[in-house]
Amino acid sequence: MHKGRDTSQRTSSIWKRIGVQPRGAALHSTIAEGFSYEVFVEAIEMTGLKQYEFVACLGISPATLNRRAKLGKFTSSESDNIYRFISVYVAIVELFEGDLQYALNWMKAECKGLGNNKPLALLSTSAGCKAVTEMVGRLEFGVFA
Repeated sequence: MHKGRDTSQRTSSIWKRIGVQPRGAALHSTIAEGFSYEVFVEAIEMTGLKQYEFVACLGISPATLNRRAKLGKFTSSESDNIYRFISVYVAIVELFEGDLQYALNWMKAECKGLGNNKPLALLSTSAGCKAVTEMVGRLEFGVFA
């Protein structure tokens, strides 16, 4: 797939939409302070995932999610998990040239290069995120083995 200026603008708008800087000291500070609950809500709406699917990727229980909703923010560790998920999501959206629906469909489909796992199912761990990111890179450059 070709990464052009339009794709770069679309992925920048993903970060802007959820209200998070994609890199740098401001990002570090925001994660350390904990993302607001609104970041979580925007991320769900943007990805098209159901809340239970997104929460499963973050490793957050329903009871913890309810506490975070009341508190209005996440812990730094949870915020880091949200950031990690969105980073992988952005890479997938870039792979499919900004097609959000195609990116979502790919995340939910079994992938032979990921041991017939669905990419979405792997995003709950750092190792799984790395595997999905590497798979995206291989697809981007036409390396399928």
